[in-house]
Amino acid sequence: MRTLAILLTALFSAVVAAADFSPEFEVVAGKVDRTGQPIRVPVVLPAEFKAAESTVTIDGQSLPAQVTKPSLLAKPEQPAAGGQNAELVFLAPAFKAGATLRGKATIKEKASGEKPTTEWKDTPGEHMDLVFDGRPVLRYMYAKLDESSGDKRSATFKPYHHVFDPAGKRLMTKGPGGLFPHHRGLYFGFNRISYGEGFKQKADTWHCNKGEYQSHEKVLASETGPVLGRHTLQIDWHGQDGKAFAQETREMTAYNTPGGTLIEFASRLDSLAGPIKLDGDPQHAGFQFRATQDVPDKTAKQTYYLRPDGKAEPGKFRNWPNDKQHINLPWNALSIVLDDQRYTVAMLDRPENPKEARFSERDYGRFGSYFEFEVDANKPLELNYRVWVQAGEMTGEQVTRLDEAFVTPAAVSVK
Repeated sequence: MRTLAILLTALFSAVVAAADFSPEFEVVAGKVDRTGQPIRVPVVLPAEFKAAESTVTIDGQSLPAQVTKPSLLAKPEQPAAGGQNAELVFLAPAFKAGATLRGKATIKEKASGEKPTTEWKDTPGEHMDLVFDGRPVLRYMYAKLDESSGDKRSATFKPYHHVFDPAGKRLMTKGPGGLFPHHRGLYFGFNRISYGEGFKQKADTWHCNKGEYQSHEKVLASETGPVLGRHTLQIDWHGQDGKAFAQETREMTAYNTPGGTLIEFASRLDSLAGPIKLDGDPQHAGFQFRATQDVPDKTAKQTYYLRPDGKAEPGKFRNWPNDKQHINLPWNALSIVLDDQRYTVAMLDRPENPKEARFSERDYGRFGSYFEFEVDANKPLELNYRVWVQAGEMTGEQVTRLDEAFVTPAAVSVK
């Protein structure tokens, strides 16, 4: 079989001016059972397409599909002459390890005036909500730094994402205030940063108590459709002197999956001030989830963790460095109770993310991991995690299947 790049060029170069086109493709499951997981098919769109919509037919079954720009960390082939790189994304129907799906997509220019099923609803200057068919999924908190009082500064010194429960009825994550007010939602930062000549300048973008802060600068891209909602953000990291020393490009994607919410976090951190050393501790650094204040207030004794080596009892938690084996987990999962409903939040790591990944767990519903890393002009930090949220409990086998589908994507080829 010819390479994907050659196939795409041959397929699309003759139809650049066409109103629509119908690539055929194959998806090979490999060693992993697939169901409900996003499948990405690299495609090249005609240059004049301003927007595109698509459907996919898999072995006679019609599925919703969405055409997006390449995801942040994708490494697309060079486009055909006059074309533009894109990804055709759909959620896989159930198919077993070793199986092959054969599909055909119909891609055409999007009709104007259609009411979107997925949208970003903005409350200007405060937050924006990702909504699937009227059901809120994510809320991005992005208010500008307000230093008029200590409380207002604390509320605005870092952007983060809230997570709604899968029914869209309540927030599952915490904002300012409450127990340990610096823990919020889905958040990324480090409490021990040094940078500049001789690494003499220090910063803590977790607590932000000495003039540091993270600032939302702009929305670089925003996409919605029947399969996913995504936005790509520029977030600047500022030191004690208020000057930006790093620039983060953060991409948040939520997939319209059955049975729960699948969230993907991708980030690239570039230096603006020479070499940067990122360091911290397991409670105040890295990528973390913090549950709503209702957990420590009402249900902390019911919190437990599910790990690759089994289900822990409530009150039994592991934290590096007290437990030095609590590192480099492929995944970890939190089980909490909110409003008499139990939920599971699973965090999936990738082997490509920096290691040693040091994990932390708390009964009040904060968990995640951090690592040490040095950024310089030629070496940005690139990260990719997934978070799965569902009502009810999960087994280790279920989380493992989610993780395996993430770290070993299905093989895709265009015929």
